[in-house]
Amino acid sequence: MARAWVCLAGAVFFLSCLVLHSRFCGSLVSRTLSLHVSWRMEDPLFRLDLSWPKNSEYFTGATFCVAVDSLNGLVYVAQRGDHIPKVLVFSEDGYFLRAWNYTVDTPHGMFVSGTPYEQSVWITDVGSGPYGHTVKKYNSLGDLVQVLGTPGKKGTGLNPLQFDNPAELYVDDTGEIYIVDGDGGLNNRLVKLSQDFMILWLRGENGTGPAKFNIPHSVTLDSVGRVKTVFMCLELCGYGWVGMSRCMCPLLFLLLFFPLRFTPDGKYLIVAQLNLSRLSVLVAPPSGSIGDCSVVSTIQLADQVLPHLLEVDRKTGAVYVAEIGAKQIQKYIPWHSGIPAFGA
Repeated sequence: MARAWVCLAGAVFFLSCLVLHSRFCGSLVSRTLSLHVSWRMEDPLFRLDLSWPKNSEYFTGATFCVAVDSLNGLVYVAQRGDHIPKVLVFSEDGYFLRAWNYTVDTPHGMFVSGTPYEQSVWITDVGSGPYGHTVKKYNSLGDLVQVLGTPGKKGTGLNPLQFDNPAELYVDDTGEIYIVDGDGGLNNRLVKLSQDFMILWLRGENGTGPAKFNIPHSVTLDSVGRVKTVFMCLELCGYGWVGMSRCMCPLLFLLLFFPLRFTPDGKYLIVAQLNLSRLSVLVAPPSGSIGDCSVVSTIQLADQVLPHLLEVDRKTGAVYVAEIGAKQIQKYIPWHSGIPAFGA
């Protein structure tokens, strides 16, 4: 008899929870079914390369971002801290090559674009000093080439262009630039610039409805140039998107903000979940479409590792993850790569 009462009480409690959730957040069950989200675990797709880097002692600050020059086999790392080099350059084999610090205040995001004749290193700077609230272009040796935004002055203006905590950028193969602006600042927008830095379009404002963002954090493109942009979701039951695949929406129930990149073949999206210290691999929707996808593999990191931003080597498929908690960069290689798992 007592067991029956316990079962009845449990059923009532469960139904009450469903009613409350539906009242305040809408039906999570119906949302999940409508998005056709699935978790189907496959064999691991990536493994840690413990031989990278060879010189980890050069990581002396919080490593916020990483970028890869696939043409020349270089890996750029940006870190924060006082009286330390802000940008470190390694070979793809993990050897330290050089460092530079010129005009870098508080780096947040980084991207390398280039041709066989010219390589450019882009850095978003969220500092409050004379170089902050800008997006800056450097050559491979650290010489400042171009500054976008108004140095040291945050704002929402378009003429002249102003940023407030620009989080990350992506430069496509034509030289056009996509910038997510507003990592906790005034702006919550995605800006597209031409090769000569003219504004082509601007999308987004603060909110959770269509074409609205809550702290945009990362942006990337698929193979046909469709924008995938990711943002911090501050409300458990609401999300906003513009040109974003539906497959990203369910993740908003699981984490705060998450950078992402495509694998070179475009089949998968690699997502870093900072507050869960986890990397997730998702099957990407077909190029150019907004469709469903599923999580097929995860890599659980140690507590408080806090993966912040990541980059994928377009040539080798290696994934580099900037970890602000562990203050390091880790390299993950495709599982069937010829590199020994333990650097043997």
